[in-house]
Amino acid sequence: MIDMNIMSIVIIIVIFLLMLLSSSIKIMAEYQRIVIFRLGRLLGIKGPGLVFVVPIIDKIIKLDLRTRVIDVPKQRVITKDNVTVDVDAVVYYRITDPEKAVVEVQRYEVATSLLAQTTLRDILGTQSLDDLLSKREQLNKSLQTIIDQGTDPWGIKVSAVTIRDVALPDEMMRAIAKQAEAEREKRARIIIADGEFQASKKMTDAAKLYEKTPTALRLRELQTLTEIAREKNLIIVPVGEMGTVAGIAKAVNKKVEK
Repeated sequence: MIDMNIMSIVIIIVIFLLMLLSSSIKIMAEYQRIVIFRLGRLLGIKGPGLVFVVPIIDKIIKLDLRTRVIDVPKQRVITKDNVTVDVDAVVYYRITDPEKAVVEVQRYEVATSLLAQTTLRDILGTQSLDDLLSKREQLNKSLQTIIDQGTDPWGIKVSAVTIRDVALPDEMMRAIAKQAEAEREKRARIIIADGEFQASKKMTDAAKLYEKTPTALRLRELQTLTEIAREKNLIIVPVGEMGTVAGIAKAVNKKVEK
């Protein structure tokens, strides 16, 4: 009976030791790191690979060093020219210093997201609506630089910021559509006027040439008559031959009277 009790105790101790050993061994992937605190004091950063920790005494915080994405919710922004728009963006960041990400800031994900929201409102609020719509690439770089400077003390590197959507009020959309339509109409009128101007210059040059060479003018008249003659329901009487036609008509009338 005593042997059975001893055997049970031994089994329990072995199981406890195995559990303790398993909890003291950590396997970190290439993109993972752990920050170790021993009795509240920062011990250091471990990983990747096999890492040993002391159970109960050591506290570990696991971090992922891969690039992460923050979907910044829509922010209501009043532009420099007093237009209210809703803007949302995407922020790409990664941890470059795991120790700072744990020690220097509480919940670095939330802190980075809130910093991106406030920076988005502040920077876009200094821009006009036209700049916000046309200079998006420059604004993306400006936002990325400012947010990265704010997160640098936390060991966070912001690699890119992209303004994803700019939602305009309905009345502003209608105004922009009218402006675009007016711009297209203006361009069309300018093109038509320029075409008429070029045509008038060519016609003036042609008139001067015909004045110098009457034969060319006569050939052009014959060509024009040929083109008009294709309309079978028309009668063509050249202006210069009106007298001849009148004489022929008188002769025919005399013959009819006889």
